[in-house]
Amino acid sequence: MKSKIIFRCESCGAQYPRWQGKCTQCGAWDTLAETKDFSTVSKAAAAQFQLLADVDNKKTARLPSGISEFDEVLGGGIVAGSLILLGGDPGIGKSTLALEIAEKSGLKVLYVSGEESLHQLKIRASRIASSENIFAASETGLEAIIAAISSLEPQLVILDSIQTIYSESASGVAGSVAQVSYAMQNIMHLAKGKHISFLIIGHVTKEGYLAGPKTLEHMVDTVLYLEGERFAALRILRSVKNRFGASNEVAVFEMNSKGLFAVKNPSEIFIQETGGKSSGNIATAVMEGSRPILLEIQALTSKTGFGYPKRTVSGYDLNRLQLIAAIIGKRLGVNLSDQDIYVNVVGGMKISDPAADLAVALAIISSVKDKALGNILAIGELGLSGEVRMVANLEKRVREAAKFGFEKIVLPGSKIAAEKEDLLKVKTLKDAARLML
Repeated sequence: MKSKIIFRCESCGAQYPRWQGKCTQCGAWDTLAETKDFSTVSKAAAAQFQLLADVDNKKTARLPSGISEFDEVLGGGIVAGSLILLGGDPGIGKSTLALEIAEKSGLKVLYVSGEESLHQLKIRASRIASSENIFAASETGLEAIIAAISSLEPQLVILDSIQTIYSESASGVAGSVAQVSYAMQNIMHLAKGKHISFLIIGHVTKEGYLAGPKTLEHMVDTVLYLEGERFAALRILRSVKNRFGASNEVAVFEMNSKGLFAVKNPSEIFIQETGGKSSGNIATAVMEGSRPILLEIQALTSKTGFGYPKRTVSGYDLNRLQLIAAIIGKRLGVNLSDQDIYVNVVGGMKISDPAADLAVALAIISSVKDKALGNILAIGELGLSGEVRMVANLEKRVREAAKFGFEKIVLPGSKIAAEKEDLLKVKTLKDAARLML
């Protein structure tokens, strides 16, 4: 082995042969730190290989987490030897969820806390009625953690959090790009070599992205985000990457003083108060992974007090709202240039499914005309010419909506629309507005 001096940016991880004041990759100033780069000069031995058909299936079995909703998001449970990265805002419940998994899974678990002492961890475990049959360590040294894992040989290791792990072999302070990258590389080799699963908690930036180098997300097998309003009861666990299952799956949890509790039927929570008694309220059905979820959309319009109308959203895409407002103005002749528009997805859910377009448009028109829509549900994507376009998994959405007794379901023209009287087939937004209003 021989080494050479390189300079690595502590902000983005870019490498340079010599020091310079500005990182040309991320634009940060004075972030280049000196480090050593080791390279092998001798000829390496050939890697071991075998046919996939000969691989032992016993080592690929999934481990139960003890929380069925969490297992569904992962695609059926925790894969042995996998790396799961869990991110979310401070105080959202990441550590609470991890501790509940450690308690309910029935696995041999090592909980490594870099942010709390063992006494503080026990207080939190007692609050959520934990059995406390969990091996725990309060440690931030990477080498000490690896030695403890090798000695105990647990089935699951929980690291809270990766930004607190520090090694003398890497440059920079704990949480820097170099430290996080080095720690994750060693953890990955340990997980794959000994088939130990890791649940790793990661900090997020103020923009809502996982802190640290982007390679952190590439190295792990699954990336989960715990979302929701900090002072609200509901939490949404969302999978954005999953090598062993479908991505974009979600699970809904309710937070109380005893911890997080899975919500078996999220639609009941999100539409429990909808009824169409006031203008601007309507329900819709969106797909989150393979699961249909019913949501209530609220829209409010009011006379603008300034020359430029305001557009505000909560749980919805602002650019999508601008587009829908333009379609309403152009295709229906409804003047929104002097109206402030506010759109809210009830319950703290964030949606990107275009199937909610028709519901948002009808809610805005309902608010402008101050006329209630009634107990209806709308599904459909809007085109720029005002047509209502077909969406995927329409049958699943309709079946979910039928469980809650909606008087009318408005949806794009399809075969399913002709089978029941409560299903209204529309081709354009103008048709839908004429039927409903």
